Amino acid sequence: MRLVLFDCDGTLVDSAHLIHEVMARTFEDFGHARLQLAATKSIIGLTLDIAIARLRGKAHVDEEAQAMTAHYKKIFMGVRAEPGYREPLFPGIEPMMRRLEREDDMLIGAVTGKSRRGLDAIRVTHGLEKTFLVSRTADDCPSKPHPAMVSECCAETGIDASRTVVIGDAIYDMQMAKAAGAQAVGVAWGYASVPELVEAGADHILREPAELLQWLELADA
Repeated sequence: MRLVLFDCDGTLVDSAHLIHEVMARTFEDFGHARLQLAATKSIIGLTLDIAIARLRGKAHVDEEAQAMTAHYKKIFMGVRAEPGYREPLFPGIEPMMRRLEREDDMLIGAVTGKSRRGLDAIRVTHGLEKTFLVSRTADDCPSKPHPAMVSECCAETGIDASRTVVIGDAIYDMQMAKAAGAQAVGVAWGYASVPELVEAGADHILREPAELLQWLELADA
């Protein structure tokens, strides 16, 4: 058996514009300058409070970061309901996931900096309610690149990290995978560049979702 763990934002769904709009409004509501999209993209994948602290140039989460985190969560679903701020699947993701679901020797999971509520919303929106056998979110574990999300999924499924693949678009995903002893697979369609993913430890780069099953088969050969 092999455990395949997916990041969510930037890997399965294109959520950058939604996350950026909520983050930008949060910063404005607290009297800070509106963020640039590139700044928001650089922290996608981190747990929200840590992401906000970093965007403010802080090494640690302080009281304002905690307050901004609560505000972000409060307004998130309202912004998501506005026209133009849904989180669509990237092209090719749905058929790739359906193919994976039919593989008897693979278990599928999610490891995401989203909240449990955020992940559940994605699952419902895109018909993925039964896809993930196991999942860990920002509500369950320390922020990436800490290996806990991967290690706990491995423990829950009984699959060793050496038989686990983490697929993500962020350097934090690659670092998390390597820290847990799993294989790290980067995706070229997400928010970090391919050189950044390689430097962070990616064992392979997927140029499009359809390549995943072929790569998994070759990796097992």
